[in-house]
Amino acid sequence: MTLIAFIVIVFGVGIAFFITLNQIVFKGKWGYFIFFLLIYLPIYITSLSLVYLVTRSPEAVLLFQSFKELIVLIAVFAFVIFQKRPFEYSFRLQTTDWLMMAFLGLTTVFLILPIGGASFVNKVLYFKGMIIPGLIYFLGRNTKFSELELNWVFQIIFVIAIAAFMVNVVESYILDMHLQQFTGYAFFNLHLSDIEPDGNYGLTWTFESTNAMKRFASFFSNPLELASSVLMGFAAGLIWFLTSDKQIQWKYALIMFCSISSLVFASSRASFAAFFVMLLFIALVFRLFKLIGFGFLCFLAFAVYVLFFASEDLYFYVIDTLKLADTSSVGHVVQWALAFDSMISNPQGIGLAMSGNFGSVTDDLRVGGENQFLIYGVQLGWLGMLLYIGMLISGIRESIVVFKNSESLNTARIAFVAGTVKVGLLLPMFTANVEIYTYVSWISWWMIGFSVHEYSKIQQERRNSILI
Repeated sequence: MTLIAFIVIVFGVGIAFFITLNQIVFKGKWGYFIFFLLIYLPIYITSLSLVYLVTRSPEAVLLFQSFKELIVLIAVFAFVIFQKRPFEYSFRLQTTDWLMMAFLGLTTVFLILPIGGASFVNKVLYFKGMIIPGLIYFLGRNTKFSELELNWVFQIIFVIAIAAFMVNVVESYILDMHLQQFTGYAFFNLHLSDIEPDGNYGLTWTFESTNAMKRFASFFSNPLELASSVLMGFAAGLIWFLTSDKQIQWKYALIMFCSISSLVFASSRASFAAFFVMLLFIALVFRLFKLIGFGFLCFLAFAVYVLFFASEDLYFYVIDTLKLADTSSVGHVVQWALAFDSMISNPQGIGLAMSGNFGSVTDDLRVGGENQFLIYGVQLGWLGMLLYIGMLISGIRESIVVFKNSESLNTARIAFVAGTVKVGLLLPMFTANVEIYTYVSWISWWMIGFSVHEYSKIQQERRNSILI
């Protein structure tokens, strides 16, 4: 079975990569890189684990690791090459553009200057993880897709949401085991990342709650990434439900059901709370007040399930969460305190690769690491953290404007998902290094960039109408 899965992964990813490469290089459709990322990023760690389990080759793993960055870089070069008049290219900068450039510029300064105790190689690796989302934003900022091509983006998101739920069902009710116990996840971590297997299931502690209740990740890297990623599936399903004919709304209700169910399987408290925050945001900003009632019914249904039907493990997990009595909650507070202390002592930052859970951050140098905002604050100082927060706020605001004013239905849908997902991720950012969850991070930054492109057009049309 493992060998069959390996063959499917290798041929599937390889074919998808070369089809995308053909579209970019020979047809000039550099924006198609996003389709490869949509397909590959959810199964990224699962793919690497299977490749190493079967081949035992770090070189083979490195090849598959490089696919996601390589396709982005090729798309950037193709964008430059296929410009007919490169010196006449117009780019009207918006607030999010300025903040993104300032943030990446500051990051580049920290890469060049001898700041911090991390090696230059580790700094470069960390820098790569920060610059690639910026390039993806830039590509999204310049992407011009038809309604059909935007429809493809959503269809892939829907397939991922349903597939993740189906794998969760198999894990929980048929196998009663994590998928990662079959894919060589622990073996991969041990030999290539020097991470010893932990927990009662031989994976990591992330795959279980404090009372050893299983937390499932489907084909994502861990339950926290699954929980963050399904927010995108829910937001996409919701906007299609609200903007489609009644005869087919059931399809998108199914997408929302699958996303909520996967959120329960992942048992992520921050993401579960983020789900309700996202519903409240949507209801208030987009004047969809019925969603408040829907959110209350979801909360009530969950409470009834926990009180009368859930296992004892889940019941006490929820009780401990409400009491803040579990070690995980205490651990977050400790990491926040360490990060704040570093930011107060070194307000200018202590350097790249000195905080967070990225692979290039060594344990002996790590300061804090369980809060996305503080991770950037520790490394880039207060300025870096404020620039990052500013990017999020500006991107959300401009996405809202696009949703309300765009004449393109699918562009408005993209803007809706971009804004709501970034809002939904705010709470998980307080307890996790969310930017390393490449699927939800990279795709949502592409959506923000795509929305800002439309925002720029809307602003230009308004200026022209005033002049007329």
